[in-house]
Amino acid sequence: MCGIAGFIANTSTDDAGPRLQSMTDAIEHRGPDAEGHAFERAGDACVALGHRRLSIIDLEASIQPFVDAAAGLTLIFNGEIYNFQSLRDELRGLGHSFRTAGDTEVILRAYAQWGTACAQRLRGMFAFAVWDARQQRLYMARDRFGQKPLFIAERGGAFVFASEIKALLAGGWVTPQVDMGGLWDLFAYRYAPAPHTLFDGIRKMPPASWMTWQAGVTHSETYWHAPDRDVLHDPIAIDDSPAALRDALDEAVRLRMVADVPFGAFLSGGLDSSIIVALMARHSSERVKTFSVGFPVAEYSELDHAQTVAEHVGTEHHAYTVTDADMMDKLPTLIGYRDAPVCEPSDVPVYLLSQAARREVKMVLTGEGSDELLAGYPKHAFERYVPWYQMIPGPLRRSLIEPLVRALPFRFRRAKTAITNLGLGDVSERYPRWFGALSQTERAELVALSAPQGHAADAPPFASAPGNSALRRVLHFDQTSWLPDNLLERGDRMTMAVGLEARMPFMDHEFAATASRLPDAARLKGHTGKWALRQAAAELIPPHILTRPKVGFRVPVDVWFRGPMRDMLCDHLLGADARTASYFHRPALERVVAEHVDNRQNHEKLLWLLLNLELWQRQYGL
Repeated sequence: MCGIAGFIANTSTDDAGPRLQSMTDAIEHRGPDAEGHAFERAGDACVALGHRRLSIIDLEASIQPFVDAAAGLTLIFNGEIYNFQSLRDELRGLGHSFRTAGDTEVILRAYAQWGTACAQRLRGMFAFAVWDARQQRLYMARDRFGQKPLFIAERGGAFVFASEIKALLAGGWVTPQVDMGGLWDLFAYRYAPAPHTLFDGIRKMPPASWMTWQAGVTHSETYWHAPDRDVLHDPIAIDDSPAALRDALDEAVRLRMVADVPFGAFLSGGLDSSIIVALMARHSSERVKTFSVGFPVAEYSELDHAQTVAEHVGTEHHAYTVTDADMMDKLPTLIGYRDAPVCEPSDVPVYLLSQAARREVKMVLTGEGSDELLAGYPKHAFERYVPWYQMIPGPLRRSLIEPLVRALPFRFRRAKTAITNLGLGDVSERYPRWFGALSQTERAELVALSAPQGHAADAPPFASAPGNSALRRVLHFDQTSWLPDNLLERGDRMTMAVGLEARMPFMDHEFAATASRLPDAARLKGHTGKWALRQAAAELIPPHILTRPKVGFRVPVDVWFRGPMRDMLCDHLLGADARTASYFHRPALERVVAEHVDNRQNHEKLLWLLLNLELWQRQYGL
């Protein structure tokens, strides 16, 4: 796991060196173990490649930039390739020789053998760049689900890229300015969907894609699609689904346990992390180290459940507690690590948990992605009722049903969310709204902005194939937007902020292919999500972990916004020096704040987003 940065620009080596150094210094936290730079010429341009290393495999070798002078190839790489050993054997059979034992050189030889098609052969998480001197071409690729980030800027004839936005800013390539298109989408999604970011002139490279730069011309292609995009034609029998899923997950876990450093796992006490830890124990000759975080507000904390699983599996367990003071203290720091508003309150405990785990291990396995592959959210069950609800005449829904439901107390939050969303006919509006974003009507009431000229009103709806089931359609959106642009960004930034590598077995694309072959009823049986996974875990974890209601990683900010964080919230959003004041209709903003702090409605997700947007603008002087 590492950080990469580079550029191609008409500049001298004397200028390129300090610029590249500034870029790699900005991402030192991603790779505290080693640093390397390489410079080449491409006509009048300078090609500069920089790397920060977090050593996990082949600790003494695999130094980057990795150079093969004879082949004219130079590689910088961030991530892990889990099939590197089998690929190395295959490449040896094709005549390639190796001087190291790690996965870095395997990527270089794969590019030498298969060219731009090499990314399709890699099983893992990755973002890398290869300078091909013979073809005077830069080739870059990103993993299928977007676990490893890559940001790009093209300014003044320069082509610049890095693992984090801060490196592009540190190199002086981009002056920080708000991208109004990205900001518009933020209110519709609670994150900026690819290729947008909140910084003007900086874009995300999409997941599952590769890109080339050659003589100033860029070209990109998508090399993989999430399998739920397509209609299911070859289903696994329902009775066979649990075993097929368990075998696929077991292989994904085993492959991710290859490391030359101490490692462990995050354990929440929920189904996903529990089955991963149980499978890890099968493949480990030593006790697995596990790490959990909870809160002093009892109904939000899962520490007791995590302790139960740890005792059942026999792990070496470590537990930590996060308070409201931690939230207020760490937010500015985490905005700096994420280079964006901290969209999820859970970013803070994930960061603090990573910080604590880093004192014991250098790598952890985590449970991200299970809900998005196996239908783990309540919305996945509610989506089936959309056609039925929308048969009710619109005037009756809008004038009677929806106002009555909105007036219900917060304890009916799932019903309130469901009724609000079931009436939204456009999937590009409804799918993000399930995650607490604003509908078009809500956005018009609160936000005093409109989509910039030339910017689509919203990001694409990520539509799947015609004839696909309702469940597969919404899962495809989760896998292609919510995961890469929000949850996986969180997972990468909060762990790499402390130099901790996070590996995610559910994000294995072979596992995803198996999950996609499950019939809808094997993923969602009645209102029970992840049915096949629950059956697969029955012999591995305590029974009550399988049957207890889904809690999710909820942080008690709704309570804290009415108590210890109330002044912070009101001062930042409603104070005279608020930098985001012009974005909103003042009466609507005051109403939202008042409804929450007076305990009339729960607007925790919206208020968290608005608070973080204000903090982000202050931090970057925008």
